[in-house]
Amino acid sequence: MKKILVLCTGNSCRSQMAEGYLRFYAGKKAEIYSSGVETHGVNPKAVAIMKEDGIDISFHTSNNVDEYLQIPFDHVITVCDNALERCPLFPSGSGLQHHYNFPDPAKASGTDTEVMAEFRKVREMIRKYCREFVIQNIF
Repeated sequence: MKKILVLCTGNSCRSQMAEGYLRFYAGKKAEIYSSGVETHGVNPKAVAIMKEDGIDISFHTSNNVDEYLQIPFDHVITVCDNALERCPLFPSGSGLQHHYNFPDPAKASGTDTEVMAEFRKVREMIRKYCREFVIQNIF
């Protein structure tokens, strides 16, 4: 079974959404983890926006990447440039690295409607990326 880590800055939005979609698309063919180079707690807007799409991430926790340094990952996906720059070195032979710099929906400003629209836009980008990632790397 493949082991996949999704890494972001604070493990609050983008990596949490990606973990949710990767779990959904990979099913029992992969173990999915997410973490941050810092921990900011799971963003309630990310939980709400994923629930709209039928994915429950309300049980997720915000974890620091240091918790997973001993796991031999097959794939490490960084979902922001900050995480890519700060990504620790994992054990030799561990993990093909993948990168996609998704916009940070937590930085969206404006009305609640405008902020949630940004969350939905980023969610859709992450959903498409995760679906393709699983097709290309898991099946």
